[in-house]
Amino acid sequence: MKILIVDDQRLMREGLATIIGLEEGMEVVGTAVDGRDAYNQVIELRPDVVLMDIRMPGMDGVEGTELILRHVPETKVLILTTFDDAELIFRALEKGVQGYLLKDLPSEAIVSAIHTVYNGGTVLQPDITAMLLREMKKIPERPQDQASPSRLQETSDELALLTEREKEVLARLGQGFNNKEIAESLSITEGTVKNHVSNVIAKLGLRDRTQAAVYAVRHSI
Repeated sequence: MKILIVDDQRLMREGLATIIGLEEGMEVVGTAVDGRDAYNQVIELRPDVVLMDIRMPGMDGVEGTELILRHVPETKVLILTTFDDAELIFRALEKGVQGYLLKDLPSEAIVSAIHTVYNGGTVLQPDITAMLLREMKKIPERPQDQASPSRLQETSDELALLTEREKEVLARLGQGFNNKEIAESLSITEGTVKNHVSNVIAKLGLRDRTQAAVYAVRHSI
């Protein structure tokens, strides 16, 4: 598994490289200092997973992610963040990242998250997702971001396509639950959860469960 580490702080880059380099089956193929540098190295090195800092001078992690996923969509991007990056995290999730990690997490949690996204999963910690929802409600809407009546109606129409059970599953995706946790909370099988998740993604015209989670939080579901 090839990993690229992106952070403007040298100490963070070197620390992560050391931690990940000790793991069997993982190789740090490069480090980058901002989004543009990350994109250039992704084109050259083709890493499997990019650990992307979100706040960097020059091109930030959101812009870098958008550039990478537009040109190399098979790349998995995992955002490194802090608790005060709510709006940026939402923007990054909407660009298609596979999740986010707090920078001060234990090393074993970071390694586990890398494995999760490499294997097609997402990393959405419930406590951070709850924080994001609270913070997003505090952020004043810019005029161009305010939902028009037609958009509100469109959202209502979209949700009307979902069954009540699918809405329950969607709400739990927004809380960062994995399939096992959703199954336990609703007293259904994981296989049934997978079917519901697939239906939600298809009916709402979303790309993956990460975007479904963002949709749920954006619309307070």
